[in-house]
Amino acid sequence: MPLLAADIGNSHTILGLLIDGEVTAHWRVATDERNTADDWAVLLRGLLEDALDDVDGVAVCATVPAVLHEWRDMLVRHFADVPSLVVEPGVRTGIPVLTDNPREVGTDRIINALAAVHEYGGPAVVVDFGGTATTFDVVSPAGQYVGGAITLGIEISLEALGRRGAQLRKVELQRPRSVIAKNTVEALQSGMIFGVASQVEGMVARVIGELGVDPAQVRVVATGYLAGLVIDECSCFTDHAPWLTLRGLELAFTRNR
Repeated sequence: MPLLAADIGNSHTILGLLIDGEVTAHWRVATDERNTADDWAVLLRGLLEDALDDVDGVAVCATVPAVLHEWRDMLVRHFADVPSLVVEPGVRTGIPVLTDNPREVGTDRIINALAAVHEYGGPAVVVDFGGTATTFDVVSPAGQYVGGAITLGIEISLEALGRRGAQLRKVELQRPRSVIAKNTVEALQSGMIFGVASQVEGMVARVIGELGVDPAQVRVVATGYLAGLVIDECSCFTDHAPWLTLRGLELAFTRNR
């Protein structure tokens, strides 16, 4: 029987059905803070159709408190008979969080670390390419979450340029012909794709340097729905795991069930 996993981010919500670690179906929808519990229930029933009747659990992590509130309400009113887990401070993950205030760390980041430790062990660096933010999460050789970094996401950076630049506009996110662009559209694409790739490689190198471990022993994992735009331009990645967060939610659900 499948588990429904939901990774609720600032820009998009990733939904997936998982059976024994395998994602059998997945969807990406906009995260709309105006949606009520009933709106989300209608959306889920429309996407999953008959498969929803077979779901034997729901696992959720969220970075948007208002949306999480509606999901809690939806789970109580529409899916009361289905076991559910909302990942939040106090939920057992098995990952020690060695930060100044563990409660401040986004639950999606802890879930990514959990999945990385389970799949690859430590040390590891997870780079999650979301639309609003790109996050770097670091796992020690002992499998501990030791911190990370957050920077602007690709989509929000491009959107900001389009809004604030008098002669700039929104463009399609794709690889341009070359780094040295011959027109404004490709200049923006070059900055977004190659610029982000250079940033990621630099950050990963700094992280590994601070960890003080052999770089050859570190698994560097790319995830997030925008990872595909950048990974081919980076030499630092050892793995691409598009559904890492969903896998982590399944692991957390199993641990807490």
